[in-house]
Amino acid sequence: MAQKVAKAGVRKQNGYLYFVDRNGDVSRVPMARGGRKKGKRQKQEKVCKVGVRKERGYLYFVDKNGDISRAVMAVGGRKRKKRR
Repeated sequence: MAQKVAKAGVRKQNGYLYFVDRNGDVSRVPMARGGRKKGKRQKQEKVCKVGVRKERGYLYFVDKNGDISRAVMAVGGRKRKKRR
């Protein structure tokens, strides 16, 4: 279950990927689509300045309301088979 960390109220546009950058602000980049030429990395643009301080062990994201939320990161890996 995710908990809301900060209200940003970002209006999302189609064709962009929204994320919380390393400074705790909301940024966006154009989404990669099939058939486009790969090469130059897309420049990210800052949408909203929030300044959220991130804690270790949490995944921060922009929720469907345009606010910043966080969820506990799933930790673990491949399960080992029991030896007989």
